[in-house]
Amino acid sequence: MNFSAFRRPTRYIDHELNAIHKKTGTRFALCFPDIYEIGMSHIGFGILYDLINKLPNASCERVFAPWVDMEAYLRDIGLPISSLESGTPIADFDIVGFSLQYELSFTSVLNMLDLGKIPIRSIERTGAHPIIIAGGPCTMNPAPIAVFFDALLIGDGEDAVPEVIAAISAYKTQGDGSRTGLLKELSKINGLYVPTISTGLIKKRYITDLNNAPYPCSPIVPYNQIVHDRITIEVSRGCSRGCRFCQAGMTYRPVREREPEKIISIAEQSIKNTGHDDVSLNSLSIGDYSNLIPLIKLFNQRFKDKKIALSLPSIRVGAINDELIENIKTVRKTGFTIAPEAASIRLRGVINKDFSDEQYEKTLFSIFKGGWLNLKLYFMTGLPTETDVDIEAIPEMVNRAFRIGKKAINRHININVGISNFVPKPHTPFQWYGQIPYAEIERKKLFLKGALRKKGITFKGHDERMSLLEASISRGDSTMSDLIEEAWRNGAHLDAWTEEFDFSRWQRAMDKTGIDVEKIASKTYNVNDALPWDNIDIGVERDFLKRELKDALNGANTLDCRIECGACGLNCQSGEFLAKNPPINADSYKIIPAKKTLPPIRVRVQFSKTGMLRNLSHLELISALNRAFRRADVPVCYSVGFHPVPRVSFGPPLSVGVAGLKEYLDIEVIPPFDIIKYKEIINSNLPDGFKINDMFFIENNTPSLSKFISAYQYEITGFHNDLIPHINEKLMDTSLIWVLHNLISYNISDSILKINLQDTDKYKIKLSAIIMDVFNTELSSFDITRTALYGYINGWIEPQRIK
Repeated sequence: MNFSAFRRPTRYIDHELNAIHKKTGTRFALCFPDIYEIGMSHIGFGILYDLINKLPNASCERVFAPWVDMEAYLRDIGLPISSLESGTPIADFDIVGFSLQYELSFTSVLNMLDLGKIPIRSIERTGAHPIIIAGGPCTMNPAPIAVFFDALLIGDGEDAVPEVIAAISAYKTQGDGSRTGLLKELSKINGLYVPTISTGLIKKRYITDLNNAPYPCSPIVPYNQIVHDRITIEVSRGCSRGCRFCQAGMTYRPVREREPEKIISIAEQSIKNTGHDDVSLNSLSIGDYSNLIPLIKLFNQRFKDKKIALSLPSIRVGAINDELIENIKTVRKTGFTIAPEAASIRLRGVINKDFSDEQYEKTLFSIFKGGWLNLKLYFMTGLPTETDVDIEAIPEMVNRAFRIGKKAINRHININVGISNFVPKPHTPFQWYGQIPYAEIERKKLFLKGALRKKGITFKGHDERMSLLEASISRGDSTMSDLIEEAWRNGAHLDAWTEEFDFSRWQRAMDKTGIDVEKIASKTYNVNDALPWDNIDIGVERDFLKRELKDALNGANTLDCRIECGACGLNCQSGEFLAKNPPINADSYKIIPAKKTLPPIRVRVQFSKTGMLRNLSHLELISALNRAFRRADVPVCYSVGFHPVPRVSFGPPLSVGVAGLKEYLDIEVIPPFDIIKYKEIINSNLPDGFKINDMFFIENNTPSLSKFISAYQYEITGFHNDLIPHINEKLMDTSLIWVLHNLISYNISDSILKINLQDTDKYKIKLSAIIMDVFNTELSSFDITRTALYGYINGWIEPQRIK
């Protein structure tokens, strides 16, 4: 199928490196209720995909929410949503599992079930339907969505998911065949909430040994540029800081760490298996990882020669110092993100963000002095006890960053300021506190937008209507399911996307159901009131949350629980799950000095791009081939500076959907370079659809591809012979500018059009416009292949013939 008619066609083509194609045992459709770029960036999604496919009795395939154009196509022709790997409709799997990361994705869950021809409510399903389960942070209050799922997993999935698969597999062969009987068996699994069966408390599942927990070392390499287009390694799970608004900081307790050598091992294997040149260390609070600086030193020593960059997520004020800065920028500078959340000392005491203004200034001075000119700062508005004084402190804190930057390096800096709205979440000290009124959220956002309107600041505020819905759903009860369903029936889905979010769909749903979302979002509970999520036990006691709320209102900080146990109820020993090995003496690792090399030489590569890979864009093609060169250990030369990039230049881009038989790129390599050897190695590292046809040395003064190539040969098929007279007429119509200036020659026979076109100084080829002129339809309607490229030196010649 030619996907070029759809937005970002590589969302749908499969064929990615390291994708697993397996159909044995219990079949699991792993679904993400958002588009490919978001789902493929999620760590947990990749962990489960790898874990399930390594089970001998199970197989796993991926399913993502289609964008609106693909959904319209599926509904128009009556096709169900299906898996990427095999194109199997999701209704044909044994288990359909959803990862729930965000409340506004719930309508997309219903949309995907409906597209898969599966009843959206559990009660409407029969034994002919798969078991529909969910996991992720949104299951910490399952009440609003329980009617849509057969079971919901509370907590970590590494141990629980294999148990679910084993139970379903056993029941298929040994059970009585009834759906109710199967659900009863599933309800016996710890941490699994089966709404129609379970009673009493459901205790959160969590793994105690993160170091030996499964982790993918051959992650899938998307062609599409996903949100986090890099290797991501989870170095720790949980957080000991205790920010009082943060659900993850409470529900992912206790802190568990991977040992540095394990992290390096995962990085080494992942780089080898993917060709990525960027590794991100993931953690809720990366600055608190117990061996951070020694780990970074070791990382740089292992990977510096490979030009592998290291990036960190948002890092807390106080964790950044000059030593950290110097080690991060050793290979390639990546960005810095800091989340003060609150700008005033008083409000930071309320939310348990324990840092001083002096620490903030020192942190920023280190960043700017280290050569960074761009910074991201994240704040939150609407926090409990917040006043206008606290809001006015935000612009002052941002402006202070400009002053510090000028003092540090006397250069202009750029700051991206992100403003989110406080959403009270279950199982946090602020779970009893209501969200401030919608109008107040809007007023504060408008004030900040005006106050931060100045050169060098990019302001981004979260949509207050989205935050209102998020708050009402996250703290809602079972009646919210009617609102969610009605909003979906009104057309709501992909609600996390601004361009698709339509609040009027929700307003109509509110009118019909009588549910007032602002009332639910702003409701303040008494600390002894029953809450909709009381049946979920995360291990953190209610009395601890009460104490934390009291301390918040008094502005009292709670220490990091690794320093002093806060008696939250988990009964873990301080440091029990941290990395067991002593701090690494990274300085003891011998740094191998860089070898002296000969001057680089140029190699011209002729390659083909065919099959499903014709759907790649030019940028996707560049990324895919550069990764293949890294996997093949091609000794590519890099540019110098803070952001070294491989010295590879490509020929003219192909339109999306167009194949190419003789495409070209030039690459600078370090000699000696065995062309025959590397051609074979590179081809063994290329996916189906890419092939290196030829490689040859070129002189340093050989014209670049961009300067030399100016003519193109295309072969177009997919039209009927009865169109030939019309095509001839169009190709001889000199009133068309491209016929007069760009057409060299053509030949047409047996429903095949071969056409030669050239660029001129004034008129450049635009293939899509030519196809529209000739056939009056889109380029995607045909099978088009670029068969050759030419430059002019005493006649038209191909690039490899240049002397």
